[in-house]
Amino acid sequence: MTQSQSISLAVEGMSCASCVGRVDKGLQDVPGVSDVSVNLASESARISVQSPENLRAAVARLAELGYPAREAKVTLSIESMSCASCVGRVDHAIAALPGVLDVSVNLAAETATVRYAEGAVTVQEMIAASTAIGYPAKPAGEGGTAAQDQSDRKDAEARAIAKNALIAGILALPVFALEMGAHLIPGMHMLIGNTIGHQTSWLIQFVLTTAVLAGPGRVFYTKGFPALLRGAPDMNSLVAVGTGAAYLYSLVATFAPALLPDAVRAVYFEAAAVIVVLILIGRFLEARAKGRTGAAIKRLVGLQVKTASVLVDGAPQDVPTEALQVGDLILVRPGERIAADGEITEGHGHIDESMITGEPVPVEKTVGDPVTGGTVNGPSALTVRATKVGKDTVLAQIIRMVEDAQGAKLPIQGLVDRITLWFVPAVMSVAALTVLIWLVFGPDPALTLALVAGVSVLIIACPCAMGLATPTSIMVGTGRAADMGVLFRKGDALQALSGVSIVAMDKTGTVTEGRPELTDLEVADGFDADDVLRLTATVESRSEHPIAQAILRAADAKSLARAEMTDFRSITGYGVQAVVDGRTVLVGADRLLTREGVAFGPLRGRETALAAQGRTALYVAVDGVAAAVIGVADPIKPSSRAAIAALKSRGLEVAMITGDKQETADAIARELGIDHVVAGVLPDGKVQTIDQLRSGGKALAFVGDGINDAPALAHADIGIAIGTGTDVAIESADVVLMSGDLGGVVNAIDISAHTMRNIRQNLFWAFGYNTALIPVAAGVLYPALGVLLSPVLAAGAMALSSVFVLTNALRLRRVRPVMEARP
Repeated sequence: MTQSQSISLAVEGMSCASCVGRVDKGLQDVPGVSDVSVNLASESARISVQSPENLRAAVARLAELGYPAREAKVTLSIESMSCASCVGRVDHAIAALPGVLDVSVNLAAETATVRYAEGAVTVQEMIAASTAIGYPAKPAGEGGTAAQDQSDRKDAEARAIAKNALIAGILALPVFALEMGAHLIPGMHMLIGNTIGHQTSWLIQFVLTTAVLAGPGRVFYTKGFPALLRGAPDMNSLVAVGTGAAYLYSLVATFAPALLPDAVRAVYFEAAAVIVVLILIGRFLEARAKGRTGAAIKRLVGLQVKTASVLVDGAPQDVPTEALQVGDLILVRPGERIAADGEITEGHGHIDESMITGEPVPVEKTVGDPVTGGTVNGPSALTVRATKVGKDTVLAQIIRMVEDAQGAKLPIQGLVDRITLWFVPAVMSVAALTVLIWLVFGPDPALTLALVAGVSVLIIACPCAMGLATPTSIMVGTGRAADMGVLFRKGDALQALSGVSIVAMDKTGTVTEGRPELTDLEVADGFDADDVLRLTATVESRSEHPIAQAILRAADAKSLARAEMTDFRSITGYGVQAVVDGRTVLVGADRLLTREGVAFGPLRGRETALAAQGRTALYVAVDGVAAAVIGVADPIKPSSRAAIAALKSRGLEVAMITGDKQETADAIARELGIDHVVAGVLPDGKVQTIDQLRSGGKALAFVGDGINDAPALAHADIGIAIGTGTDVAIESADVVLMSGDLGGVVNAIDISAHTMRNIRQNLFWAFGYNTALIPVAAGVLYPALGVLLSPVLAAGAMALSSVFVLTNALRLRRVRPVMEARP
């Protein structure tokens, strides 16, 4: 924005005049924001801003005040992007629109993901901005259709390019044979002169090369020259100017030879024709490789069912899954994929959930159990009531998360974008300078040498490789991660996870199974064990805590009936209290008895011994007297020991945070080899514990269940939520693991490291290639070695550069999980 523009923002959370006043004052304080007008009735704020940065500051200020501007996100399919310079121009054009908050343009996926303030800008305006600079845009599909559309488009594009490359190759082969054969094959030059004549040879080359440039190679000129005239040259511009220069020079040599000295009278038709052929071949390989980068999304989309058998009045009717509604009864035949998330209402069988959770063994399911759309039914028929359909299903959420991660722009991409924006103009300047230096200082034939060097500089420069280096690795890496059951909810987590130095984890349900069992019940003198267990189970019957469930199972095993209970009270972080059969019963940690002034008596020693064995110890007090100490053991997950060893072998520190006593936590830590133990932490104390652990600037990843641990997941540098295979929409997590064991953490860190290494390799190649070969093309080796790079070889090198980057990224598809899902 060059001048002040008026923008209307939709503001959430305003309920009274005081809210209006706070919003008004908050916006008035933002630099660059003026003419603030806040309307409670329409829940909007109209402001004038000088620049997009001012608008972003205003939106951030509203969020701070607790009245966030309503935001939306759209993904656009962008056509005609061929290199990193194109990415920068599309990004700049859309970001300049008032109301756009963030833009991420992906060359590999050929998309732009735009976050914008609702009401301040429209999708049509974004499409118009991109189209106006030569990159037609349209809204992408949703729920996997965008990936499918891109894949189909890439397949069609690859076929079209292959056809053009074949035609160009057939036309260029005689040109190459006539011109280069005369130089390479002894006697060929004389044979041509004695038969058709050299002038006729040049005329044949002219006709065939013109057909190549006007036919298969036309795309370079129809896109390259308009971009050049707009002052925004791209990859096509380099090819158009380079081949155009060789072609025009050859035209003069063929039809107006008198204009050139005898020493420099030569044609370069073969250079123009073969350059087009080689670049088309490179683009064909590039299009095929790009199509494979989105293979993970295609596989996920392939899990979606097209039709479902819905029971209507007891009879099955096939309906499209798009028409399914919550509550529909779906008949799932043996071996069929389940069409939607739901609950079994009839039948019993085994479901193969490996494509969702990574667990290889089918899971037994019966009436009342949940099932996930996309999973495969076993040999039994089931009836399922749909609970989530369409975009709300787990599979649709997974596809959406993978698409978001693949379209993300990592911090490392920022520097690349800044460089590539001026790369093509810089190359054209270097080419012009190269020609000038050769004309002034070059030996005879200076004009010919200047032409060859200038064209080689234009052709060998490869901004494509720089533009593809990061997004292709992200697409393949996040796709492979999804195959392993690792979902990156936020794209920058892929980069951040590779830099963590400490992994902290919750104990219950993360390190352990989360299904504890009662192992010990020690009663004080004067109390009966069964009576104490009956009282304890009665109190714990109101609790959903896993330990409470263990006590209830133990009481049920002894057929102990519940008693009458009143005045139940849960004391967060301490335990529970109630009146049972007229007696006041306390159940909880030692700190509960301390808080209530109850003496421990001889039970203290037994509690210490239980804790030393890794048991979680709870006290029971009846009418102010310590009655019993209960030992509960939560089995360690089979994968935890190997996962923690794998993390430590990577040089990472491992910490465990738990509400258990220090002795209990220390016993588990010794068994598993955990470095740091922080015990006795109340639920609201995990955030402070995380700050203590990462003191000294260490990057920390926290692993939890995503529900109780939401504040800690959000506060850590990287929050990793261990899911159950269905709970993927955990807002506070950066990474979601589909399976419920720590092996997924190891796999997530490993794929992150592999992907970042791959990105650095690609960037090193892309920048190293251009840094090293542009000077060679300009002729820097000529004075010492007499070597001047042929434009044809330059075209081959350029085409292979992009293919190398894409092929290197595709290697990530072969990354194996460090830890396989446990059976």
